[in-house]
Amino acid sequence: MEIGVFLPIGNNGWLISTTSPQFKPSFELNRTVIQKAEAFGFDFALSMIKLRGFGGPSGYWDYNLESFTLMAGIAAVTQRIKLFATAAVLTLPPAIVARMATTIDSIAPGRFGVNVVTGWQKAEYSQMGLWPGEAHFAHRYDYLSEYVQVMRDLWQTGQSDRKGRFFTMDDCRMLPMPSAPIEIISAGQSDAGMAFAAEHADFNFLSGGGENEAAGLARQVTRLRKATAETGRDVGALALIMIIADETDAAARAKWEHYKAGVDREALAWRDGQAGQDKKAGALSTAGRMLTEQHDLPTNLAVFVGSYATVAEKLDELAMVDGLRGVMLTFDDFVVGMEQFGHRIQPLMRCRSGRPARAAA
Repeated sequence: MEIGVFLPIGNNGWLISTTSPQFKPSFELNRTVIQKAEAFGFDFALSMIKLRGFGGPSGYWDYNLESFTLMAGIAAVTQRIKLFATAAVLTLPPAIVARMATTIDSIAPGRFGVNVVTGWQKAEYSQMGLWPGEAHFAHRYDYLSEYVQVMRDLWQTGQSDRKGRFFTMDDCRMLPMPSAPIEIISAGQSDAGMAFAAEHADFNFLSGGGENEAAGLARQVTRLRKATAETGRDVGALALIMIIADETDAAARAKWEHYKAGVDREALAWRDGQAGQDKKAGALSTAGRMLTEQHDLPTNLAVFVGSYATVAEKLDELAMVDGLRGVMLTFDDFVVGMEQFGHRIQPLMRCRSGRPARAAA
């Protein structure tokens, strides 16, 4: 099973809490995390993009770096690990993102890919005058399909003359072309999102949410496999998992309960208010899941809580899910969490036998 890390590009990571570790994002922090990931044999790393946070007492995600410029810097200080930056497609034309990706490919040949997000939080875009209107909620995956096709035209041939509903290319040129195919990641879990992934993506992120484990994620993988059976494409399923670990199950559980006690309800209310603006959001979409799942929990990711041995066992169990290609990990404390995973958890995992267990330089 492949292992990746969801880089801490936003403040406080993926815990919406006043009692969890509080930190601001920086290049130094992300460089430390990525170099540990590379030293411990991680396969990939991804940075998200968030253009407006949720506020509240924790100021959740009010501090965020920009994904492509961060990953360009990360590319220059890594040697092996695969890197993905995230494009908020309402903010940049596809030809510009295609060129940005090719530029980073020249820094890290064959190691760069793009995660594409359609935009579910209206305020991110309306604050800059970029929100296209409420109709975007209904046709966002049609928009994204054209967007990705334009990028693939340019990456594969150096030219695009594609005419569509949303984009009109007029002999658009881009040279040089990338040194290797640039892979696309998406995270659609609605029916429309799954259909997009099956048709256009190379990987799709899935999340069971809350404290769901292998069974919940297996259901999502089955949905993706059904969608890809209709397109005949190979799309890798990747799970999103938060790890909260300690020496014993009780110690790890105490940390998780402490974080839950500090859940930032004001920030969650802002998030839910934004999600509620998509009046036709399906129950499995990003917005729909935020409105129906884990209102009192400080994260919407699946959470593995336990001793190092317990977490290793849970990850090995996940590796047995038919069709799951890998997992992308987050931690309550990223630097400590990377050390815990590399030294204490990964050596116990059957599915990661033979991987290095040494500290990053």
